[in-house]
Amino acid sequence: MGLLASAAIVLFVFEALAPKPLPWMKLGLGNLPVLLSLLSFGSGPALAVSSIKLVVGGLLSGGFAGPAFVIGGGAGLVSWLVMALIKRYTGRLFSVVGLSIWGALAHQLCQLLLAYAYIGQSGLFSLLPLSLISALLSGGLIGLLAWWTLHQLQKIGWFNRT
Repeated sequence: MGLLASAAIVLFVFEALAPKPLPWMKLGLGNLPVLLSLLSFGSGPALAVSSIKLVVGGLLSGGFAGPAFVIGGGAGLVSWLVMALIKRYTGRLFSVVGLSIWGALAHQLCQLLLAYAYIGQSGLFSLLPLSLISALLSGGLIGLLAWWTLHQLQKIGWFNRT
């Protein structure tokens, strides 16, 4: 789990420093280790990885405790909760990619709602179509990366180790 938390921090900080197509739009690479943790170890460890990523990543990238930190962090927790509940109550109804897309959709919707609560401008909701498309694409890509990573780890017997 420590390796996943470290990877989440590195990916989060890398993405925070990388150029973005729009100021608020990121791929969500730091969520890949969170998803891997959820699928491999369960919801508790995934919450720990997500929380460590949020706090340490926020400190390292200079955004700790600012509005973007609170909005992104709240959305990250909602995303984790949605994925954990879907995994628990639907079993294998959704693939890794489907689970990731649900998490990305929850994250984007929650970010818009929290940003609206913070600024109170209903014009933010004009970003909804772009946010949903972004969630489908980024959630799909992160889900594919998670599926591929899990497949590679199974091939080398990673999950057979004691």
